[in-house]
Amino acid sequence: MNQLQNISILLLIAYFAGIMFIVLRSKASKNTEDYFLAGRQLPFWALAITFIASWWGGGSSIDLVDHGFNQGLSSFWIYGMPVLFSTFLMYLFSKAIRKVGTITQPQIMEMRYNKTVALLLSILILIFMILGVATQAVVIGKFFQSFFDIDYKLAAFIGTGIVVLYSFFGGFKGVVVTDIIQFVFLLIAAVVLFIFAYNHSGGFEKVQEIALSRNKPEFFSFFHNLSNNFVFIITFGCSWMIQANIWQRISAAKQPTDARKMMGLAFVVFIPLYLMVTLTGMLSLGIYESVPEGGIVPAIIQDYMPLGLAALLFVGLCSAIMSTMDSMINTGALVLSVDVFKNRFKPSAKNHEMVWVGKIATLVIAVLGLLIAIEIRSILKITWIGSDFLATGAFVPLVLAFIWKKGNSMAATLSIIFGLVFSTYNLLVALGVDLPTAWEIASVQQAAYGMIGSALIFIIVSLVTKKEQEKAENFINTAGMLEKK
Repeated sequence: MNQLQNISILLLIAYFAGIMFIVLRSKASKNTEDYFLAGRQLPFWALAITFIASWWGGGSSIDLVDHGFNQGLSSFWIYGMPVLFSTFLMYLFSKAIRKVGTITQPQIMEMRYNKTVALLLSILILIFMILGVATQAVVIGKFFQSFFDIDYKLAAFIGTGIVVLYSFFGGFKGVVVTDIIQFVFLLIAAVVLFIFAYNHSGGFEKVQEIALSRNKPEFFSFFHNLSNNFVFIITFGCSWMIQANIWQRISAAKQPTDARKMMGLAFVVFIPLYLMVTLTGMLSLGIYESVPEGGIVPAIIQDYMPLGLAALLFVGLCSAIMSTMDSMINTGALVLSVDVFKNRFKPSAKNHEMVWVGKIATLVIAVLGLLIAIEIRSILKITWIGSDFLATGAFVPLVLAFIWKKGNSMAATLSIIFGLVFSTYNLLVALGVDLPTAWEIASVQQAAYGMIGSALIFIIVSLVTKKEQEKAENFINTAGMLEKK
């Protein structure tokens, strides 16, 4: 190994030791609410930072830079626009979510509909979270592989293992503490990367000249390829708006007003963060002829930065990837332990038992995600698969639960089943199974068919089957979504 790799390893070990020291010194969790919501005692700004860190993570800090290099300014639509769209929707719903007062999304569905709907949503969330862990395992696997020149499988195992250890011992409180530290690291790394990319590229005017010479006149157009990019808002935006790990943070707020403050702060901060990452990728057009093997970010760090700074940025970017992965693991474990184990198998489980069930579930979610990451190494493909399941299956019954009194349990059940079948069918086609389709896979058309189909089933079935008026009114009144201001 060279000197940069040796220093980076030492810093990574020191970073991990510091994280474990903080996690192990924190007060032990006494019950499920402590382990998964930190006792609802965290301030809104801390929850906002952990929310930002969980989304502005590996995909944004590394993958989006490569897309910015290839697509230019319009690549902001891949991650940035869906995040802003879903954050705005959650801002509107955040007070209602917190007022309901549950720990998990399936508990909300059980309160509004019934146990069957709650179980079906649990399955969707588990699929999404496991695939989310897989996405970040791919990111960190490729990052370690490129940086240390080691086998991809070993790299993914080491990166995932680090996250599992502090998530196992710290629960959600550990996730929040580490997310705050990781956000600071990533912010510094992103700013430094942008500055280096700007200085070594010759600036935006030079990049524009290069883009024109490479037959990319649309490179600085925000609305280029809008029809294709809009699919990311539909599928990613709708699925991320109902992402269980973000609702977990809303539920962890002290008060409903804190939940709204958290989402408002996050929305404002996301704009410059995603724009900076996109611009870093665009500036890289003036540095490289094509995306280097392993990605632009590791290449800039190794090719242009002083030894000490390069090592620090390596750790900062590792922390970014981990901040997203730990959120996915923790929320997947929450659903597996509370909504599946306790609600379905052992309702009488005591508090100390549930803490240990949560820890074991943490290991299960991480291992499953790692196994998928070893087999499928496309970040965008895994993200799309997970988002398709959640957007098609859960968006309509979950969102309309708060605002439409006529929606009932039968409609929610059939709508989710449709989403599961539709998304599984698309997944099989994407994996190469020869099945007929009337739409292009991973397209605006597919997303539209899935969302419209789910909505039609929910609305029609609700109108022609038995009403659940009293149950619906009690839930909607508790949430206060439709109350007059």
